[in-house]
Amino acid sequence: MKLRLGMPKGSLQEATFGLFRKAGFELVVDARSYHPVVDDPELEPTLLRAQEIPKYVAAGVLDAGITGYDNVVECDCDAAVHEVTELLYSKATSRPYRWVLAVAKGSKIKGPKDLQGKRIATELVNVTKRYLAKHGVEAHVEFSWGATEVKVPELVDAIVEGTETGGTLAAHGLKIIDTLLVSTTRFIANTDAWRDEWKRRKIENIAMLLQAALNAEGMVGLKMNVPRKQLDRINKLLPALKNPTLSPLSDEAWVAVEIIVEEKTVRDLLPKLKRAGAQGIVEYPLNKVVY
Repeated sequence: MKLRLGMPKGSLQEATFGLFRKAGFELVVDARSYHPVVDDPELEPTLLRAQEIPKYVAAGVLDAGITGYDNVVECDCDAAVHEVTELLYSKATSRPYRWVLAVAKGSKIKGPKDLQGKRIATELVNVTKRYLAKHGVEAHVEFSWGATEVKVPELVDAIVEGTETGGTLAAHGLKIIDTLLVSTTRFIANTDAWRDEWKRRKIENIAMLLQAALNAEGMVGLKMNVPRKQLDRINKLLPALKNPTLSPLSDEAWVAVEIIVEEKTVRDLLPKLKRAGAQGIVEYPLNKVVY
């Protein structure tokens, strides 16, 4: 049996492959291929545009996939897919992506009610139409193939566009007047696949490994030998995830201490540990951390 997995092609592809490698999956793909080779015989990955993945997961053509929450909402697939987990990885996905309503800075449009009878360009047509309906507004909504920011105000009155900081919109002389949707990357599954015992277990295993790889980012392990009489002093210095692991040594006057800490703290922490009496301090990288 195989799990059919949709993976995003394009801007997220490299980061997604990198995350899977950290999770333990080796993926190789030819530049002209849409079917990566993976070292797991139970996986059948397919590269697709992230926007298309939800509809194929909802239809059961794919068992699971990685895509943006905005794509799930846009295709109206919420009821047909199960959200397995949120994945925040790479610069493209590490923070929420907002879909906002924006107009020219000198526009008289101050809110959704002012859109009555206006023209709006966006890639998120269905979400925008539902937003207008919610506010009791009728307006013309057209799909934009790109360069949406430059269409205001000559071609359209307003746009609904995705942004992280709003900087690009401001650079084009636009102002944000409302937020329609906040999106992050999600691992989703077909509802029938989720009910299948084998497929669900496989999906859960992949999700756990991916999250474990993400948990390990920016973290390192520290091992050291500490005099028992200095243990309380050392413990007060340790910003560990939980209490440190203690192991007895052949010399009863000493104990081995092992912790996980943020890598950025090690520069300041190591000298303090050394001065407090710790010896044989070893820093090592982490591949996965499972909470």
